[in-house]
Amino acid sequence: MNKITKLFNIKYPIIQAGMIWVSGYKLASAASNAGGLGLIGAGSMYPEVLREHIQKCKKATSRPFGVNVPMLYPNIEEIMKIIVEEGVKIVFTSAGNPKTWTPYLKENGITVVHVVSSTVFALKAQAAGVDAIVAEGFEAGGHNGRDETTTFTLIPMVKQQIQIPVIAAGGIADGRGMLAAMVLGADGVQVGSRFAASTESSAHENFKKTIIEVQEGGTQLTLKELAPVRLIKNKFYQDLQDLYEKCPTKEELVTFLGRARAKRGMFEGDLIEGELEIGQIAGLIHQIKSTEEIIVEMMADFEKARKEMQSFDF
Repeated sequence: MNKITKLFNIKYPIIQAGMIWVSGYKLASAASNAGGLGLIGAGSMYPEVLREHIQKCKKATSRPFGVNVPMLYPNIEEIMKIIVEEGVKIVFTSAGNPKTWTPYLKENGITVVHVVSSTVFALKAQAAGVDAIVAEGFEAGGHNGRDETTTFTLIPMVKQQIQIPVIAAGGIADGRGMLAAMVLGADGVQVGSRFAASTESSAHENFKKTIIEVQEGGTQLTLKELAPVRLIKNKFYQDLQDLYEKCPTKEELVTFLGRARAKRGMFEGDLIEGELEIGQIAGLIHQIKSTEEIIVEMMADFEKARKEMQSFDF
């Protein structure tokens, strides 16, 4: 038992990331049932939809699960109230100041984890009283840090500065990546892209099939003027790059982006005009598998790689 398995009372130090339009109760409960920690992604849910997913998740698993809450989304007060009312015990917050909601959540007996992309924000999260942090590198899919700090660089720097447990995220999709992150100082890992291409993921089948077809270099971080996001290079992405050549204003970028692009791409399956968010590690994902298969395979690869490390002769 390490710090993360002890903190969440789980078997393996693997957290399924709470991704928008991808991680409903089916994925979260499957991850928890397989020995990891499943997270419901509240970012793409209206408050009552979130309540429904929490209730269904409680019926689908007797094991710990949590909710991921991007704090810049609307209805935040109602979302936090529902989380407390429904007895959720673990909350991962992101995209906002951890000081705002951590005291309220802690007062209600909730374990709080905050997602950061730098040591500066890790220290602020620790000062705010969170129980652990997710240090997410530039390789990650979806919304990302502006500094473009890679996971291999970020984890040891964060570990050197803080005392609470560190969960590594960004570019981790198998047991070898998990071992590498833990050698660098992580106490556990958060995995997104690999679970997006799972059978229990609520992503559209078109998007899942696209994920396993992505090659090295098939994604790019863009829209740094608004909120940096890593996207698959589809027609929407290419049209966006054409717009950048005209030096658009922030307002022009907002107009071009429009509304519900991520839902259109990842949930509704529009591979042409939709926003397709995925991590660089997608180039290593070649099959759609069940969540249980993914976790079992990760742990087997982890143990195999650890034994190989022990046999190195210098």
